[in-house]
Amino acid sequence: MGPLGVSGGITAYFGLLDVAKIKAGETLVVSGAAGSVGSLVCQIGKLHGARVIGIAGTDEKCRWLKEELKIDAAVNYKSPTFESEFKDAVGYLDVFFDNVGGALLDLALTRLKKGARITLCGAISQYNAPKPKGLSAYLNLISQRAKIEGFIVFDYTDRFPEAVKDMSKWIAEGRMTRKYHIVRGLEKAPEALPLLFTGGNTGKLFVPTSFHL
Repeated sequence: MGPLGVSGGITAYFGLLDVAKIKAGETLVVSGAAGSVGSLVCQIGKLHGARVIGIAGTDEKCRWLKEELKIDAAVNYKSPTFESEFKDAVGYLDVFFDNVGGALLDLALTRLKKGARITLCGAISQYNAPKPKGLSAYLNLISQRAKIEGFIVFDYTDRFPEAVKDMSKWIAEGRMTRKYHIVRGLEKAPEALPLLFTGGNTGKLFVPTSFHL
């Protein structure tokens, strides 16, 4: 359930290293950067020498990303001047690791370097939408010879031990950290679950029963 689990570190590991193929010196932008996957993508990106910009939903999360995870910049997407702040922080990007979709993905498509890669891990902003929002800036994929690609982590099942070995080493060396957002008691599940869709959690969200207190 933690950073060595499927819905955390393993997804981050293969999505960034195998699908996005991040390289040292590249600019990596991560949406949902303070979540269970995004926070680990940020750290793996830094470990591989990338310049990392995280997108999160509160100033507190942005401070955590910069001060604790040591990423290069973090931008609050709820800021009234978000678009200009995004452009100033990012410039142009090599990799966009997307957990959010919607308008944020469309904005990222306007800031592509030649050969940029967009990795679609999730689209939390669109899951409950009656009609998911389409993209309008996709023509930049043509002009920038860029690629947009989705993935399912279970395609890498036979390689899970590889990810666990590398991340276990990074954790043991103190080069990777993790954060848990705990809402105690199964009866709190109805109020905890919406946090995933409103950006209310930082790190991995847990709802332990009273037996695990």
